[in-house]
Amino acid sequence: MKQIITYSGRILLTVAMVACAAVLGGNLWNYYMAAPWTRDGRICSDVVKIAPDVSGLVSEVLVRDNQRVHKGDILFRVDPVRFELAFRQAQAQLTGARAALEMAQHDLARYQAAVKTSAISLQQLEQAETTLEQASSNYNQALANRDLARLNLDRSAIKAPVNGIINNFSLKPGDYAATGVLALVLIDTDSFYVSGYFEETKLERIHIGDAAVISPMGSKGSIQGHVESIAFGIHDRERDPTGVLINVTPTFSWVRLAQRVPVRIHIDSVPDSVRLISGRTVNVKIIEDASQSQRKQMLPHEIQTTHATESGN
Repeated sequence: MKQIITYSGRILLTVAMVACAAVLGGNLWNYYMAAPWTRDGRICSDVVKIAPDVSGLVSEVLVRDNQRVHKGDILFRVDPVRFELAFRQAQAQLTGARAALEMAQHDLARYQAAVKTSAISLQQLEQAETTLEQASSNYNQALANRDLARLNLDRSAIKAPVNGIINNFSLKPGDYAATGVLALVLIDTDSFYVSGYFEETKLERIHIGDAAVISPMGSKGSIQGHVESIAFGIHDRERDPTGVLINVTPTFSWVRLAQRVPVRIHIDSVPDSVRLISGRTVNVKIIEDASQSQRKQMLPHEIQTTHATESGN
């Protein structure tokens, strides 16, 4: 009898252990293979490439590498002396053009009065009108030159177009700044977001508006966010040699690799212990909406009934 009880106990224990292992294995499979989470995530931001609109020697540098700046702050100045002289020259030309225009207007008014008494010919009147048109054109050209000179003078002071942090900056006074040549890079601190690269097999469990928990590598705190959008195109290596779409390399060595699709996560709150750095690696876990999960398990006619009920309410 004892042997039977002992033998039965062993069988029950074995069955219980197998059942526990099966449940644990199923949960692990569901978590790692189906649950909407990924370790392949990055903190991203807009990177503003700043190049001067005018050329010249750098006369003053007002920022340093990794400094936080605000929109409108002057970053550095290109020597403004040449642009100040050009502005004064344009202003002088504008003054002369204005005087010539006023004289032409006065002459035309005098000729118009004289032609009524036949003191001058119609040809002389037409010449006065032509002179006025030329003077008006010269004045408008001088006005445009003055405005352009003022614009160049204003843009000799290079300003921050957004709030951000200076990155990879090494410009020094005396360096030559050329028009359109990259001078510095500014990380837009108002544009931070998280990009999570999810396997395509997990996309059905991700919806716009779902809450997300972002865990940066090396930090104890977690960032809170929500799904903002899901990419509608990724790079096809077989058919798109131009590479204009996002190219995300699969990271697992299966026979058939699941493609990874970028999911944009809007950042809602950041704990003080977490530092937002563009390019930083994060884990992203999507908190599935209960209503979405229930709706996904319903049959089509049940979904239609639910819609009708909601419309009636």
